[in-house]
Amino acid sequence: MNVYQAVRLIAGREIRVKLRDRTFLFGTLFFLLIAVGATVLPALLAGGPSAVAATASVAAPLRQAGLDVRPVADDAAAERAVRDGEVDAAVVAGPTVLALDEAPDDVVKALSSGPVVRLLDPDAVDPLAAFFVPFAFAFVFFTTSQMFGVQIAQSVTEEKQTRIVEILVAAVPVRALLAGKIMAACVLALGQIALIAVATVAGMQLADNGDLLALIGPAIGWFVPFFLLGFLLLAALWAVAGALVTRQEDIGGVSLPVQLAVMLPFFAVIFLHDNATAMRILSYLPFSAPTAMPLRMFTGDAAGWEPLVSLALLLVTALAFVAAGARVYEGSLLRTNGRTSVRAAWRGREALG
Repeated sequence: MNVYQAVRLIAGREIRVKLRDRTFLFGTLFFLLIAVGATVLPALLAGGPSAVAATASVAAPLRQAGLDVRPVADDAAAERAVRDGEVDAAVVAGPTVLALDEAPDDVVKALSSGPVVRLLDPDAVDPLAAFFVPFAFAFVFFTTSQMFGVQIAQSVTEEKQTRIVEILVAAVPVRALLAGKIMAACVLALGQIALIAVATVAGMQLADNGDLLALIGPAIGWFVPFFLLGFLLLAALWAVAGALVTRQEDIGGVSLPVQLAVMLPFFAVIFLHDNATAMRILSYLPFSAPTAMPLRMFTGDAAGWEPLVSLALLLVTALAFVAAGARVYEGSLLRTNGRTSVRAAWRGREALG
């Protein structure tokens, strides 16, 4: 059996085991329900009349049409209310309808004569989408990396604890064992992400939200390769964490640096998504690029060449971590007498080599 066949054998076994795991199946279903609910529910809940700012001179026909009229002192106050997001639109002298990026149909139809429509910020991103999209990208990458990563580490540790690994390495090369586990996790995670993307697109179509779909579609397209490379990087680290210990209870302590590498970028993207400088930096750092760069593509802050450069940096970093991780993995996998330090595992591989 050559290395390629061994990798396929290990990966196939890991995938079959996971597809029979009820926790994995229910988790996937949970993510799909969240994706559909997050795209369909806002449209269902936003079925009320538009909120419109208007002075007393133009308020009467708007009230008769059943709109939510917010009285303002003058046209300047009406424009401020629109810019601040307090109302969906405003009607000022003319009559002219003011809106941020799109004029509500019910406001335009409420006026007897076709009003002039003036958009204050035609390229503005909907405030709800501006919050939800960064959270969605960060949440999906965080939860998927954490869930699959812990399972990779537990699988490696369990094989060491039960001494099954000694049988496995007698049949296949150690690096093939690591590559098979990582490949299986990447295939399963990518499949899960693809299902979530399809569910999200379907939900937007059901909600008749084609404008948002056109805006978020390219970002989702970029998110997939960034996610795959970022997950590859983290999967190697999780496998190494599992190989350094011989008991399931010790995984938490040895995997703390890996958990921080997942958690810190998650919170950074959530809290700094509206800071252009911070997001530019985060989009080039390997552990935060999988969420930060697709987000910048969504907001239109990134030039066309930037995701390519960021993706290249992430690829180089991922390959370097996989190579280093494979060395530590080989040097620690057969050590079953307690916790192994990274230095000892590295030197142990030198002794083997």
